[in-house]
Amino acid sequence: MRPRIPLRKRLLVRLLVATVLIALCSVGATAWLAVETTTRAIQEEQGQDLADDMRILARLSGYAATHPDWNGVAPTVRALSKKMGRRIALTTSDRTLIADSAAHGTSLPPRAAASVDPLHTDTYTEAGAQLSGLDPRVVGPYRLTADESALLKEIATQQQRCLSRLGLESTVVTTPSGRPALVEPSGTASSEYAAEKCGNGKLQSLTGTERNALQDLTARVHACLAKDGLTADDSLFFAVDTTQQSLASRYIPGPYYKRGPATAVQTGETCTGDALRAQLDPYVAPVAELFLGGGDTTAPRFDVSPANKAKVVGAAAAVLALTVLVTAVVATRLVRPLRALTEAAQQPPELHVRVPVRTRDETGILAEAFNDLADRRERMEAQRKAMVSDIAHELRSPLTNIRGWLEVTRDGFVEADPALLGSLHEEAMVLQRVIDDLQDLAAADAGTLRLHREPVRVEDLFDQVAAAYRVTADTAGVVLLTKADGTLWLDADPVRMRQVLGNLVSNALRHTPVDGSVTLTAWREGDRAVLTVTDTGTGIAPEDLPHVFERFWRADQSRSRRTGGSGLGLSIVRDLAAAHSGTVEAASTPGTGSTFTLRLPDSPAPDAG
Repeated sequence: MRPRIPLRKRLLVRLLVATVLIALCSVGATAWLAVETTTRAIQEEQGQDLADDMRILARLSGYAATHPDWNGVAPTVRALSKKMGRRIALTTSDRTLIADSAAHGTSLPPRAAASVDPLHTDTYTEAGAQLSGLDPRVVGPYRLTADESALLKEIATQQQRCLSRLGLESTVVTTPSGRPALVEPSGTASSEYAAEKCGNGKLQSLTGTERNALQDLTARVHACLAKDGLTADDSLFFAVDTTQQSLASRYIPGPYYKRGPATAVQTGETCTGDALRAQLDPYVAPVAELFLGGGDTTAPRFDVSPANKAKVVGAAAAVLALTVLVTAVVATRLVRPLRALTEAAQQPPELHVRVPVRTRDETGILAEAFNDLADRRERMEAQRKAMVSDIAHELRSPLTNIRGWLEVTRDGFVEADPALLGSLHEEAMVLQRVIDDLQDLAAADAGTLRLHREPVRVEDLFDQVAAAYRVTADTAGVVLLTKADGTLWLDADPVRMRQVLGNLVSNALRHTPVDGSVTLTAWREGDRAVLTVTDTGTGIAPEDLPHVFERFWRADQSRSRRTGGSGLGLSIVRDLAAAHSGTVEAASTPGTGSTFTLRLPDSPAPDAG
């Protein structure tokens, strides 16, 4: 008894494991993709919201930097709200409403989004506020007059032309205070290089407006320093750094307190910043609180709560369970026919067990193929048994005759005269023919049948066969005729082809009565040579026609080996035709005669090659 298949190697288990792995990978990939996509979408949405918030804050900070109060800001707030699709509200520090894009009475969000203070801003509000925290659009008393701005622009244009001659491209831009600056295509200012190569220092010199404003700033700084017991030079600022857009870093201070200890330097920098903001304060709007959105609560954020996590896990588990269930059902249906096939194949061979065919899928086709194989095996077994019986019968009869005559001759009952010896020789020849035929069939079955091919003319082949059987035909009173195309050639073994035609002619002569005829005919049909042996004998019954090429088969079972041959001749004809890449078939009409047709590949004449 064969050992049972291990559980891990069973098809059902493998299908289940493969399906579970696929399901897990699918669920995991889908979950990862969903989370990744959702996270990215949320990040993009949050980034867009942050960018919109910064644009709103920058716009309102610019308004505050250029207006001394918030009067008239309402149209700007409404326009921004419409453009951004957000609710925008401005209030004072004590939440007194300044402007609101929402309807009157709409409550404010719980927390302010930002404070609008151009004197204390950050990097994201406006470029140029990185160092001082001062919105560069705040200019106050530092705004140049039209004449001053025009004069500086002319100087900047001259420097631009000079740089162009040196192969340096630049652009003249105007800062919020009206002071021009040279900027390279990369966006960096080129005034330092221009002052060195093309400038005369006029673009970096102070104008009258700037000098007056800086004198006021210097007085404020001195007052602040005096509180801490520090003093400084009368002139704190002596040049302009046009690379800076913010007032806090544009005007270059003198050495004054920087000669002192570090605490004095820090105090001086603090006093300068505070004095500048105090100087600009009257020119900017008061600090305001910016509110975005609306209602009593903030906008909901995406959050994987425990309940949502439970839903995700539950959905994944349900998908997995459903996949396993469906796979188990399908796999069971697939394995059931295979088990039936295995059980049938394990039965004893002599039972020839079949399996029922219940489906038309691959397993059903496999079951049909198994049943066909069982049918063929049963037929082959029956043929094998019949063949063994026939061989024993064919060999037993001549051996019995030879043994009997030898025994009576040995005992002296019969003289060993020439007639007896001729009879014994005839019986030995019968045995020889049966053995030779069996040997040819065995060689054909084993694929060891040797052919010595050479060009053979069909007409000559017919003449040789007719000459060999002429005496037999004349003795039987049968006319033997040949009709062949003289240009028809074969690439064949002449000995084997004479054997094929001889078997067919011999078989036809045995079944043709007196005054009948046997005709050998040959013609070309496409690339095939067609050879026929036609007789006018008794013919073959339709039910017997499919069996004529079977071994040891005779239409008339009462015929002996002498009158009906060994029963192997037509089987040899079929195998030799196949060895020559040809076919043989039989057609017959009872009472009229039979025709055996050979179809073989033709060959060109030797002189035409």
